[in-house]
Amino acid sequence: MTESALNTGSTNQERKLSWFDDTLLLGIMAVLAGCGLIYEYLLSHYAGRILGALEAAIYTMIGLMIVSMGVGAFAARKIRCAYTGFAVLELSVALCGSLAILITAAVIGFGQQLPLIIASTLGLPPDQLPEGGFIGLLQHLSEYLPYFWGILLGLMIGMEIPLIARVRQSLCDEHLMHNAGTIYGADYIGAGIGAAIWVTFMLAIDIQLAAALTASFNLLAGFIFIWRFWDRIKFVKVLLVGHFIASGILLLLAWHGPGWEQNFNNLLYKDQVIYAKSTRFQQLTFTERLRGSGIDPVYSLYINGRLQFSSIDEHIYHAFLVHPTMEAAARHDKVLIIGGGDGLGLKQVLKWQPKHVTLMDLDKDLLALFTSHDADMPKRLSQTLLKLNGDSLNDPRVEVLVDDAFNGVDKLLKKGEKYDVIIVDLPDPSHPDLNKLYSDLFYKKLKELLSADGALTVQSTSPYHAPKAFISVGKTLALAGFDVSQYHHNVPSFGEWGWSIATASGKNAKARLSNIKQLSITDDWLTPGLIKGAFEFPGNFYKDIDKIQANRIGSMQLYQYHQQAWDENQGVMIFFKNST
Repeated sequence: MTESALNTGSTNQERKLSWFDDTLLLGIMAVLAGCGLIYEYLLSHYAGRILGALEAAIYTMIGLMIVSMGVGAFAARKIRCAYTGFAVLELSVALCGSLAILITAAVIGFGQQLPLIIASTLGLPPDQLPEGGFIGLLQHLSEYLPYFWGILLGLMIGMEIPLIARVRQSLCDEHLMHNAGTIYGADYIGAGIGAAIWVTFMLAIDIQLAAALTASFNLLAGFIFIWRFWDRIKFVKVLLVGHFIASGILLLLAWHGPGWEQNFNNLLYKDQVIYAKSTRFQQLTFTERLRGSGIDPVYSLYINGRLQFSSIDEHIYHAFLVHPTMEAAARHDKVLIIGGGDGLGLKQVLKWQPKHVTLMDLDKDLLALFTSHDADMPKRLSQTLLKLNGDSLNDPRVEVLVDDAFNGVDKLLKKGEKYDVIIVDLPDPSHPDLNKLYSDLFYKKLKELLSADGALTVQSTSPYHAPKAFISVGKTLALAGFDVSQYHHNVPSFGEWGWSIATASGKNAKARLSNIKQLSITDDWLTPGLIKGAFEFPGNFYKDIDKIQANRIGSMQLYQYHQQAWDENQGVMIFFKNST
């Protein structure tokens, strides 16, 4: 029986049926539009964590899914029965949407473990792990699996509107005039609601749980559709059984999926993952390496797969971040730290006995892990974190502000605050939101907050792996009106690392530090000689400085330098192999 032949019955019955079905179908369309948008965000978010370029991942994913949806809309014409096609479609979308991230995590994890499995089987030494060939191809292709799922889901999502339109048309011809406009209206409204749900709720929960919850609405739409149009769907009993089986899979994924996904993600790390937490802004992963013989284990923190610190050498990084800045400043009464939510840099600052320290960080969940014992965290890790930062975040002289630094400094300016020392300890500009915190406009704000005889230091990525990005940070500070010097030192876990130190007036920091004979505080690693030597670079290091651009607000120049450098020198997944 054709769809047009199904449109039978009296006029009164038809109008009553059309009103009910219209409400039902438009409601289903709105829900599915919200699900479709959330799938875009889920896959973009996950791809960004894997590839380390969130902005590029988001734009690429959305572009691919939009094109795929267009192709899917054309492909929907090949489906003969819109009722059966729609029921099959929602079952397929639910299964693919719920399993995409878990399968991707499993494939990527297996790809990273495969060299270790082969080496163990063949008895190869740790420094001769097999690479390249099939293994290298598998590792490389697996990183782009989210895009494959995006294309597949885009094709299926693109079929939804044409099929719903055909169902409405078959039910009542009077809707033909406004069929497309009405459906697209429901689609746009549903997409807006989906975006709101993503921002307000799903960003704060585990990504695999979010995928399972989203897929459950596709499945619910399928159940309702089957219930309402039972007599019009072919193989309806088989599809109903399929929906029940899929329901069981979704319940399993909602309950165990986050743990399974985390276990697969843990395969990317050389050391044992002992705690992981997804916050609203980032994925936090803590690893542990046992060393035996009574030697303390090595603990490391990764944010979105990038190493933030290792307990074995974090003191080197933070000593170079903090102490040259404090030495170069005339006073140390008031200090502002931007970032540094782990409290490790703050611990070094407190050695100078400041009267007041303001620490501003965006992620309250990260701050909480380094402020008090977390019930979900292994006790030994929690105790180690508080020992590492000296419980500095609970010091009465410290004021912690949870805010986005770009806007948060405006609030400090409105209060008329002035600081003797400003330390900017932010992650590398690997995301557009971070790029603005390395811009000329942001540094101009900091210049207003800095005392005339104060000093400011910015963590400036690696001068070895990303020289253009490193130099660009210095040029941006200079553009903002600072007198800038740059320095570097080897931090074993990171390699060669760099910082930019700036003053607003008087002698520059390098000149101020050139005459120090002894540090004003005691440090086990840092010496006056190391500080002075840190300002020396190879003779040709700055030879292309005139070609390197400062990072003006909105230009994304530094972000581009950084992404290009790390893609060329480090690759995407090599980071996981070489860290700690």
